[in-house]
Amino acid sequence: MIQIRDEIASDVAARERLLDACFGPSRFLKTSQRLREGRLPAQGLALTAVQDDQLVGTVRLWEVATGCGRPALLLGPLAVDPAVQGAGLGGALMREALTRAADFGHAAVLLVGDAPYYARFGFAEARTAGLAMPGPFERARFLGLDLTPRALDGAAGTLQATGRLASVPEIAAATAAVASRRQAA
Repeated sequence: MIQIRDEIASDVAARERLLDACFGPSRFLKTSQRLREGRLPAQGLALTAVQDDQLVGTVRLWEVATGCGRPALLLGPLAVDPAVQGAGLGGALMREALTRAADFGHAAVLLVGDAPYYARFGFAEARTAGLAMPGPFERARFLGLDLTPRALDGAAGTLQATGRLASVPEIAAATAAVASRRQAA
């Protein structure tokens, strides 16, 4: 049985291994990563899926603002262990994350991802027409979802990170997890 729960500190190394398996080292080069660096995920919006004490899925949402100062969340990355892909876990993680985001009062979610996959959750390229990322990105993969009606209407400008800054110990722990992962490879 798979359980979706809040991410805990002991999930960090397993989460990093899962992200490496799903996305490889190029994940560190993405513009979305620039918006996450040195920041903490939005409160209550870092989720993991575990099966038999093994981390098999992860999703996080991050606080950002549009160029005109309108708050939103940036989703990503969403990853599911290849051994359990196709069983609906990615969808379950998405639904849980979006439900929580709405329950916490967030109005909109943005992401860069596969449009056909995310369309089933209501994401659309049209919702990001006036927005840009602070670096290279694929326009057709930049998608938005209104959690409250018309939340992204008129949103314009380049996204900016606005979430809580990570503390030095949190940054050190994340850096150590990446370094140990690279040594093991």
